Amino acid sequence: MTGKPSVIIFDNSPGGLNTISRALAASLVPRDAEPLVSILDNPLVEYRQANLTVPAVVAACFVPPEGQAPYDYVFDFTGEVRDDRTEMIQINTTLSISRLIGLEAAKHKVKAYVRIQLPFYDTGSSSKSQHTEKDDIKPVNTIGIWWHETLRALAAIEGLNLVILRIGFVYGPYTNYGIITSGITVASVYGYLKKPMKSMWSPGKNPNNTVNVADVAGAAWACADWMASLGRTEANILAGEEILFHNDKKKVKEVEGMPPHDQKLIAPLFNLVDDSNSTLLSIGEVVTSYFGTTFEFFTFVENAAMKLTGDHVEEINEHHVGGWTEMITTSKPPIPNTPLSAYMDSFALAKHRIPSTIFMPSRDATSLEAPSPTEYELLPPSVPGEQRQSLMGQEEQVQKSERRHGDLVAMCLALVGLGGGSVWFKGAAFGGGAKAKAVWKYHR
Repeated sequence: MTGKPSVIIFDNSPGGLNTISRALAASLVPRDAEPLVSILDNPLVEYRQANLTVPAVVAACFVPPEGQAPYDYVFDFTGEVRDDRTEMIQINTTLSISRLIGLEAAKHKVKAYVRIQLPFYDTGSSSKSQHTEKDDIKPVNTIGIWWHETLRALAAIEGLNLVILRIGFVYGPYTNYGIITSGITVASVYGYLKKPMKSMWSPGKNPNNTVNVADVAGAAWACADWMASLGRTEANILAGEEILFHNDKKKVKEVEGMPPHDQKLIAPLFNLVDDSNSTLLSIGEVVTSYFGTTFEFFTFVENAAMKLTGDHVEEINEHHVGGWTEMITTSKPPIPNTPLSAYMDSFALAKHRIPSTIFMPSRDATSLEAPSPTEYELLPPSVPGEQRQSLMGQEEQVQKSERRHGDLVAMCLALVGLGGGSVWFKGAAFGGGAKAKAVWKYHR
C-alpha cells in the first residue's frame, strides 16, 4: 500500500455518519475493489468520537495509529446545518471547530485540506441567470454568514493547503438533513393523506440544482489529489478566488480567529452541481410522484391569507406535521423514532435559487498543468427510462399489494437511507481524474 495517501475525515454531525463523511469513507475503502488510501493489515475505517471544540483533542486526532504514516489529506465536513441555531452556536460549532482543525492541519503540513461549503447563499434577487466561482454571492441568514466566514478563517491560515468545494443541494444514501431530504419526508406525508403537496413559490421555475452525496465524495477526493500535486501557492494561481467579507465589522474583535474585514483572502474554489437543471417544480414533481400524489402551488388568495397572519411557517407545517406523527406511530409496525422530521423551518420554506452553472466546468481544465478536478466525471443516472424503472423496482420491494401508510413510512426511509434518491438526477458535469468513477460505485 506504499505511495497511497493517509486520510482523516472530520464531521461534527450527530454520530458523524449522516453527512458526506460516510460516503467518502466507503468509497476510499470499498468492499470489492482496491483501496484508494494507505491502510494497515485490516482495511477497516477507524471511527472515533471526540470533542472538537477543545484544541488538545483536535491535536490528538492528528496522531495516527501505530505503524501508520502521518495524515496526508484532511477532509473537513464539519459545521452546524440547522438554520434555527443561534449565532453563538454557529460560531462555536462551525467557525471555531473548522479553524482549530485547519490550524492543526497546517502545523502537520498536510498535503490537502478539503472544505465542503453548503449552499447557504442568497441568489434569489440577482438579475443574473448563472453564477460561477468568481461571482460574489451573499450568504443568507446567520447560518450562511458564519459558514462563509469559516472559509475566510481557513483561507487566512498560513501554510494550509486549502481547497474549497461549494456544492448544490445534496441528497443520497444516509443523508438525513437538507432541503431534498425534507421534501422527500413531507411528500410521503401528503401521499399518506392523499392530498397534494403545495408550495408558495409559483411557478416553481427557480433553479434548485442538486448533487448526489457520492459525487461530492468523489469530487472531494479529486480536489485533494489536485491540491497535493500543486501546493497552495500554485493552486491559488490556477483556481484562487477572493473570499469577500460579508459580516459585521464589529465581530472581528469579538470572535477569535476572525480575519480583519479588509484582509484580502484567496483560496482555490470549485463549484459543484449535477447537470439535471432541476427546479423547485421538477424536484417537487419527482418526489411526490413516488408517493402517489401531486405537487401544486397555493393560490394567490391562500398566499395572501398566510402572509396576512404573519406566521406562514407554522401554518404550513400544521398541514403535515400532525400527519407525519400519525403515520409513523400507527404504521405496522410502528416507527416512533426516526432520524427524519416533517417540520420545515423558515429556511426550508424560503425561495431558493441555486443557478445551473454552480459546477466545475466553469473552470478551464486546459489551463491546469496538473490533473484537474474538472476532469472528474459524475455518473448518477437521470430519472427517465430504465433508471427510473430501477428505482421503482426498489419501491416495489417495500410496498405490498396495497399502499398502506406503513409502506409509505418504509419507502420514505428507504429513499433516504438506502439511496433510492441517488438515481433521480443525471450528473456528468464535474471532473477530477479518470479513476474517479470507481471511487463511489460501492452503492450501486
